[in-house]
Amino acid sequence: MAKLMFGMNQSLDGYVDYQAFSPGPKLFRHFIGQSDGLAGSLYGRRMYEIMRYWDDDQPGWGADEHAFAAAWRKNPKWVVSRTLTSVGPNATLITGDLGAAVRTLKAERDGEIEVAGPVLAHGLTELGLIDEYRIYLHPVVLGHGDPFFAGPRPPLRLASHDEVDEGVLRLSYVPA
Repeated sequence: MAKLMFGMNQSLDGYVDYQAFSPGPKLFRHFIGQSDGLAGSLYGRRMYEIMRYWDDDQPGWGADEHAFAAAWRKNPKWVVSRTLTSVGPNATLITGDLGAAVRTLKAERDGEIEVAGPVLAHGLTELGLIDEYRIYLHPVVLGHGDPFFAGPRPPLRLASHDEVDEGVLRLSYVPA
């Protein structure tokens, strides 16, 4: 059975904003390794549209960008949306009952499935389907953006913590 993991970069004041700060080279390589080992990714529409950037090689990319793009492209993706009518390569659109679709997905797969996007994570949290929350805590204060938790915080227990880059902590929580 697959495990759903929601993880994102977060500011000290609890916000996620991919345009306000980004991972340094060491953390980016960590994300390459993580992506390479995933059983797939589950996206909300907005986050999927942002990540489509990795579908096509870009001028000026270095080896790390090419490695991340290769890992992202090979992984199956499931996109939850009420407005999209089609999705790109290696992706499946989920338009119906989110809970039923994700329960089936978890039952049919092994390994980790990444959940991307705080709004989708909120819906999955309410359904009790997220197995782990990974906060990559950066030493910045944004004062705005989307909060990591888009709704009430579930009761959580710290499972592990480690420094994955200079000043960046990975905090892993599981439902209590």
